[in-house]
Amino acid sequence: MKSNSPIQLSLPVHLPDDETFDSYYHAAGNDELIQSLQACAEGHSERTVFLWGPIKSGRTHLMHAACAHANDLQRSSFYLPLGIHASISTALLEGLENVDLVCIDDVDAIAGHPLWEEAIFDLYNRVAEHKNCSLIVSASVSPTDPSFALPDLVSRMQWGLNYQLQPMADDEKLAALQRRAAMRGLQLPEDAGRFLLNRLARDLRTLFDVLDMLDKASLVHQRKLTIPFVKKMLKI
Repeated sequence: MKSNSPIQLSLPVHLPDDETFDSYYHAAGNDELIQSLQACAEGHSERTVFLWGPIKSGRTHLMHAACAHANDLQRSSFYLPLGIHASISTALLEGLENVDLVCIDDVDAIAGHPLWEEAIFDLYNRVAEHKNCSLIVSASVSPTDPSFALPDLVSRMQWGLNYQLQPMADDEKLAALQRRAAMRGLQLPEDAGRFLLNRLARDLRTLFDVLDMLDKASLVHQRKLTIPFVKKMLKI
């Protein structure tokens, strides 16, 4: 299976093969956002996009998907999660304006860090000067959040397109769980699916991880995904 990796081989980040636009389950209110990210990855849209939403809302999946989409089109991409900023240098950003697509994840992790805020500000400026580079930035807060100390960076992060990820309704999460189960050859009855929604954290990553565990358990025990079986496996 094709592997999508960042261009800097020294960076300890690997993009998972299964996090693409096709595998992203989302609320209907995010359709325009996803179309814009696809166009940005193709170089056909606004060249800067800022998306924000809470932890486990799917932001990182979308960043990975944008890089994978660019790579599929033979365009270069670079993905950097700024949660690791303490272990890397701002020098890593130098020259990124020469890459077709740059995805900076969790930019709020460097809020209040002068060197990093200045470096991201400079990157925005260089991208603006290079017509072939697109930049996608994500955060768990809006670009005007007071945790950012550099006013010029706040201004740059409001360039281009700005989207807040819309949360999925419970019915949309249930449908996503049932589709995921069907892809594994499982049938997830509605009552069992709603039981999971009512008893677990409601982010899709947690729900999918539990579904994966139940899939393995159902094969071992040769049982269907009924509420009693789910309760027994989850000990709830």
